[in-house]
Amino acid sequence: MGKNRLEAFSDGVLAIIITIMVLEMKVPHGTDWQTLSGLLPVFFSYVLSFIYVGIYWNNHHHLFHAVKHVSGGVLWANLHLLFWLSLFPFVTGWMGENHFAPLPTALYGGCLMMAGAAYWILVHCIIKADGKDSLVASAVGKDFKGVISVVVYAIAIPLAFVHVLLAQIGYICIALLWLVPDKRIEKKFFEDPH
Repeated sequence: MGKNRLEAFSDGVLAIIITIMVLEMKVPHGTDWQTLSGLLPVFFSYVLSFIYVGIYWNNHHHLFHAVKHVSGGVLWANLHLLFWLSLFPFVTGWMGENHFAPLPTALYGGCLMMAGAAYWILVHCIIKADGKDSLVASAVGKDFKGVISVVVYAIAIPLAFVHVLLAQIGYICIALLWLVPDKRIEKKFFEDPH
């Protein structure tokens, strides 16, 4: 199967997710700086989630640039990832509107963790479809960044009930870890363009 429809569908879903997130930011009633300062938690939540969606879009693009075969398993794994990403507007809005209360912050981390796990599943379905000696398999290797991300999310979720700021710092650190596009696939692609 070709990969073009999967990429186009995924791009469309991610664009809609970003649009919904920005529409969740309500225009304030007031015209002074004090009015805007009350929206800082909502804005911070949006920025963090926008960065995460951008990271997923960027890495998804790089990943599918290297894919040779799309199986039914890859299609379902991609939908699984998109499901968790589609929940970002809800958890982002809930966390921001409630000024980083413990439960919304923990649920936000849960959504991040599940999206990270879904991406890992997608990568391994692609490797199964393309083979263990494929470009994706050699580029991903042991996937330290993917594993450490899920571990940090798993720690940050219960931490949100103890110290919300530390949980948020965990989420920010993982975003910073992935902010620079993952060069593993790009590097392998230029080493072996076949």
